Amino acid sequence: MNAPLVFIPGWCLGRGPLQSTVDALEGQFFDLPGYAGTPLITDFDAAADAVAATLAPGSTLAGWSLGAQLALAVAARHPDKVGKLVLVAGTASFVQRDGWPFAMPPAALAEFTTAIATDAEAMLPRFVGGFNRGDAQAKEVTRQLLELADPRPSAEVLCAGLAWLAAVDLRPQLAGIQTPTLLVHGAADPLMPQGAAEALAAALPNSQLALIADCAHAPFVSRQADFLSAVRRFLHD
Repeated sequence: MNAPLVFIPGWCLGRGPLQSTVDALEGQFFDLPGYAGTPLITDFDAAADAVAATLAPGSTLAGWSLGAQLALAVAARHPDKVGKLVLVAGTASFVQRDGWPFAMPPAALAEFTTAIATDAEAMLPRFVGGFNRGDAQAKEVTRQLLELADPRPSAEVLCAGLAWLAAVDLRPQLAGIQTPTLLVHGAADPLMPQGAAEALAAALPNSQLALIADCAHAPFVSRQADFLSAVRRFLHD
């Protein structure tokens, strides 16, 4: 694998849960804005441009959950910078919209955002446990994710990410993304349902979908060997 691999973590948990997987792939991280001491960027498109500014042309860009949405936006806005794209538990829209039922109701996200602004520490175990429902190893995966999570960023940073999840709809950009793309998705993911992965794969012109059975939102922990095998096959094709 000659092209550098850059991985954008998901909302709230940071690099920790992904560290062993990214190390195994000989990759590096690009943190979400506001995480690990990076400046907060509240505009989603500006954040995508900030990622692109750091990438060598033809890089492999990967992302998990919110990080996958940001990676997808980078590929749409800066196609010369992204040679391959890996979307882990990715979606075009996190909330339900007309023609997009495979997602969280907007009111549920609004309620969660209010709870995070009030007491993020109390909500985090419920959030992580919730997105592991349906995983064959749900309790163990939840324990590992909470144990490995980075120190939490501020409520302002967390709520900025949730505002992106409420607002961002990448569907209009999908048809123009020619980048070879791998979607790795837990078939039992309750946060980003399988239907979202299938619809996203169908809309991207040059994509393949690797569904992992009995797995929820964190396949790189729940089924790390299968995850690494799928990603390595894609990177070396």
